[in-house]
Amino acid sequence: MSKTRYIFITGGVSSSLGKGVTVAALGCLLEARGYTVSLQKMDPYINIDPGTMSPYQHGEVYVTEDGAETDLDLGYYERFTKSKFSRKNSVSTGQIYHAVIERERKGDYLGRTVQVVPHITNEIRNRIYNLTRDQETDFVIVEIGGTVGDIESVPFLEAIRQMRYEHGANQVLFLHLTLVPTITAAGEAKTKPTQHSVKELLALGIQPDILICRINKPMSKEMKNKISLFCNVKEQNVISAVDIDTSIYEIPLMYREDKLDEVVLNALGMDLRKLNFSQWENMVKKIRNTKKTVKVALIGKYISLQDAYRSVYESLAHGGIANDVEVNVVKINPEDIDSKNIKELLKGVHGVLVPGGFGERGIEGKIAAIHYARTKQIPFFGICLGMQCAVIEFARNVLGFKDANSTEFKPNVEYPVISMIEEQKEIERMGGTMRLGAYPCIVKKGSLAYSEYKAERISERHRHRFEFTLRYKDDFEKKGMNLAGFSPDGSLAEIVEVANHPWFVGVQFHPEFQSKPTDPHPLFAGFIRAASKLAKKTED
Repeated sequence: MSKTRYIFITGGVSSSLGKGVTVAALGCLLEARGYTVSLQKMDPYINIDPGTMSPYQHGEVYVTEDGAETDLDLGYYERFTKSKFSRKNSVSTGQIYHAVIERERKGDYLGRTVQVVPHITNEIRNRIYNLTRDQETDFVIVEIGGTVGDIESVPFLEAIRQMRYEHGANQVLFLHLTLVPTITAAGEAKTKPTQHSVKELLALGIQPDILICRINKPMSKEMKNKISLFCNVKEQNVISAVDIDTSIYEIPLMYREDKLDEVVLNALGMDLRKLNFSQWENMVKKIRNTKKTVKVALIGKYISLQDAYRSVYESLAHGGIANDVEVNVVKINPEDIDSKNIKELLKGVHGVLVPGGFGERGIEGKIAAIHYARTKQIPFFGICLGMQCAVIEFARNVLGFKDANSTEFKPNVEYPVISMIEEQKEIERMGGTMRLGAYPCIVKKGSLAYSEYKAERISERHRHRFEFTLRYKDDFEKKGMNLAGFSPDGSLAEIVEVANHPWFVGVQFHPEFQSKPTDPHPLFAGFIRAASKLAKKTED
């Protein structure tokens, strides 16, 4: 029988309690004790993946090495651990039902009635077991999306109940994240919502082994005792999850102080190996002791939802860690930008970043911000669509191609400096049909990108349909925009730079998907370094 231990994390009372970060933090702690982990997100929505969902609805789409469009929680999983994840690590109700219905259509069920139990639950379990078929890991930690009590989550909860029944308490552990709210008028924390949430689980046949309680200050011994008694959970297995002021990267330290990793290992009968946590602790210490600040303007149309650019925000913070500065992100909606107010909007910023995206809305505002950054010598970083906007801006204002645009926005434009990848032109379906996942790139020696990467061959993750139109390559290079990175066959431009500028880089890929707090991405580190130099210069 497999030696893998399975830990299932559910959430109750409210959404957005931090299940994803809890999964990531527990994975981080178990790795620090020398164990191998694989983390998985089970999402209850019927979409196949979040690839066609609005960032306003679901936050950013995180892309794995193998090109899966996944939930943003996988970004936390990769940032907090040493593991690399794939499409196996992201599962939705849509994928489950699609697989079962496909098999039914092929006749695989031999005429039997296809039902939620056992067919849907078996497919859910199969997706969990899939993680260890190629390579066995010590722990599989699975986040069950949604909130206990939601009808969508019931098949997932039934599947994990069956796994506990089959494998026993020594191999399957239930961890429940819940809310202990404080009533403002009384100034008193209330445990009743947690009790009701546990009752909901019990009604589904699941008794949690560990309770993690979101609360604004650490629980007293009396409160832990009360929750323990009413929820039938050992007192030492009731853990405080206190709101963090400084950085989410303090969360593993908070859980370690409350001995979450020890509680998990003891509950599963695993050895309490020595904790090697110094690298993470030193990184957090740097964050806490940062004294200098740089301001970076992020020009994006989804800024009203914090999670829409989650990996970009985190990667900017990582760039700050690399340079011993705190990055203060100034969020600007490109639709609010015009020639009259741009100077005021970008006043005092030390860097401008335009992230990826789709659609024409806000494009002219982004182009105006890029023009300002280029002409005022402010460090600029363009990612995917941000890179394409930089190409359009340069074509219009330096090359004199006044009508320059992307065929995404203007199909019959006179100067289509950005156009659709050839193999994408016949595609009609939107979901999962872009250039997705990791592709190699050859970086030109002597370029700014080469000095940042310190490597000629790199691999970065993509998510796009449109590319730089290569027939304009010579026009751009003659006027000072250097094409610094190409696909190995030379057919696709991946990196552009502007000469005689402190730091101006646009990339067709998404470097934010490979940055970690303990290993900041070289381009984000370089961008923040350049911004720090401008900040120091303006101070002097």
